[in-house]
Amino acid sequence: MAIKLLFLAGSTREGSLNKKLAKLAYSLAEKEGVQATYIDLKDFPMPLYDGDLEDESGLPETAIALKNIFVEHDGVFIASPEYNSGYSAVLKNAIDWISRKHEEGEKNLVAFAGKVAAISAASPSVRGGLRGLVPLRMLLGNIDMTVIPKQLALPEAQNAFDDEGNIIQEAHAKMLYAVVRNLISTTTALKQ
Repeated sequence: MAIKLLFLAGSTREGSLNKKLAKLAYSLAEKEGVQATYIDLKDFPMPLYDGDLEDESGLPETAIALKNIFVEHDGVFIASPEYNSGYSAVLKNAIDWISRKHEEGEKNLVAFAGKVAAISAASPSVRGGLRGLVPLRMLLGNIDMTVIPKQLALPEAQNAFDDEGNIIQEAHAKMLYAVVRNLISTTTALKQ
């Protein structure tokens, strides 16, 4: 049974190291023959989540569009920057908006429930953004996603990529490949 995987970074910054990581993971999935989609959260601007705003005008059009993309995919790869030992506000805000119901009879957490997630991070720090992956793993698990155990925290990421966007250090490149392969195999197994 064919699966569809979504790839994104929790950053809107143009030169984001996490966008590089997500794009590389996306290309690895495509090479494995998987139907894959890469999106940029910058293309889905939305206000900070506010329950009063939601009551007044419903979900923003960009939130609905992003939610529909999540619904269409069986699994997601998220490369998240670490901000003060957490994940980014733009990623949290997107998740908060698309976790909300907007249609009559819609299932709870329809964008996330029963889907598989892989998480990784790229950071200039020596820890590679590892501290931000802990709360992200917890968040995704709490919204009914299966988060695979394998992950990559890519340290000193400003020097980790070559000019073509590939990871230079073989051990890190192998780990990213293992994360993508595990996302594919777990998503395939759970979809059957």
